[in-house]
Amino acid sequence: MSDTETHPLPPFAPSGAKLLMLGSFPPPHRRWTMDFYYPNRQNDMWRIFGLVFFGDKDYFIENKNFRETAIRDFLMQTGIAVADAAHTVRRLQGNAADKFLEVVEPLNVAALLARLPECRTIAFTGDKAADTLLPQLGAKPAIGIPANGACAGRALRLYRLPSSSRAYPLPLADKAAAYRQVFAQAGVFVPPA
Repeated sequence: MSDTETHPLPPFAPSGAKLLMLGSFPPPHRRWTMDFYYPNRQNDMWRIFGLVFFGDKDYFIENKNFRETAIRDFLMQTGIAVADAAHTVRRLQGNAADKFLEVVEPLNVAALLARLPECRTIAFTGDKAADTLLPQLGAKPAIGIPANGACAGRALRLYRLPSSSRAYPLPLADKAAAYRQVFAQAGVFVPPA
């Protein structure tokens, strides 16, 4: 496949967001169960959020589908923005696997951050996202080891999280623990005493 594909969703950028989460690019539309980020039922992102914030991996699921309105409302209330690192790609094998995505045009991080004046933390949900935006942010964090970066004169704290894809070989509870730590450090989650 050689045709380019432009990202079908605008960044989700609620005012007051303190944390920007960046994935790579959505799966082909035939895999979507909602018109929002991480739409594939086989992706565990919203199960991770359910575990971290509510102690219930199925909190954002109803009748085997994601509860899009509940997810959007929660992100707005919590101060979490969501976007993808790639704006335009070529799918080299017609699927969502990062290793078969050729990034043609990356996200303009400076333009997005201009809409998020309180955001000082970026969390990448995979290596592809971190690698794609390295030229704009100046640093690539390792999982569990934050890095200092900058964009458009703004100092940023950068984190690399385990992929929410089920293809990433880490148990859901361990992924949730890694996300919980970053959410706490970004000030969007206060662990129970």
